[in-house]
Amino acid sequence: MLPFGAFGHSCTYSGFFLNSLLPSAYWLLSPIIGPMRVARRRKSIAFFITLGACLVTVAVALNIGWIFLNWRQVALMIFGIAFFIAIIAGVVLNTIFLVREIRRNDQHDSFINAVTHELKTPIASIRLYLETLQTREVDEAKRQEFYKIMLSDSNRLLHTVEQVLRAGQIGQRRRVINKQQVDMTDLIKDAVNVCHQQYHLATESINYSETFANGKHATVLGDPDELHTAVKNLLDNAVKYSDKQVHIAVDLSTDQDGKIIVRVTDQGIGIPRTQLKRIFNRFYRVPGRVMSRIKGTGLGLFIVDSIIEKHGGRVFAESEGEGKGSIFTIQLPGIHA
Repeated sequence: MLPFGAFGHSCTYSGFFLNSLLPSAYWLLSPIIGPMRVARRRKSIAFFITLGACLVTVAVALNIGWIFLNWRQVALMIFGIAFFIAIIAGVVLNTIFLVREIRRNDQHDSFINAVTHELKTPIASIRLYLETLQTREVDEAKRQEFYKIMLSDSNRLLHTVEQVLRAGQIGQRRRVINKQQVDMTDLIKDAVNVCHQQYHLATESINYSETFANGKHATVLGDPDELHTAVKNLLDNAVKYSDKQVHIAVDLSTDQDGKIIVRVTDQGIGIPRTQLKRIFNRFYRVPGRVMSRIKGTGLGLFIVDSIIEKHGGRVFAESEGEGKGSIFTIQLPGIHA
């Protein structure tokens, strides 16, 4: 009986002898040996696939079993997580609501203070001049000057009341707009003339120009009173926030798409870029020392934005920053006969 090592050497030698001396015989046996190797590989693959499936099944069974045995703890954990998320969401929403309410209350307080000042100042001025006329002898020239001042204060008082009433009317969503064909050229020229008279401006203070594409006239479909108010509010805003001298450019134009564009440019105190979108909010006024010296209700630009939006257009502001003036642009859909 041969030892194991000798048996191994003899087998190796025999294989070498067969491969070297009998290649034809090996070729004859290859069709049998090839399928045997494929079968072994398939068995190995099947084994490992089966092993993996068994391990996954065991893992799933263990997890399901653990959940089944500890379902109370899992249910409490899921409920606790959901309840915690709900509490956090409630706190966040409540904080946002409180911040908005605080801001809204601050805006309302600022609005009440501004309206009170805008109402009290002209009333006190008118009363003072009336008492002067009643208690003292005043010559005709001084009397006419007093009348002119009282008339100006009355117009200021009327303007404030109209702004508040119009802001309340704009809040009514069901209000129907009386639309008709409006010639924007005549409307803007009239607004410019009213602004000249109201603020006693020089003729060159407001420069009006117009440019019409393809010779088309600027006509829109809308409420003439509301559109006049929108343009007039932009002019008032430009005059009010001019620094020392009033230099305003009003440009009316049409583009290739048929839109009517009204652009009001001033050289006033300007607007910080971060405030350009917020200035159209109700009661909002830009914070700052310079802005605080100029009285207002925070309704003018809000009214402009609401009117233009109801007429199917949009309004936006541009400014390079404080002290660099501002540009307000109105875009309206036009009609051309």
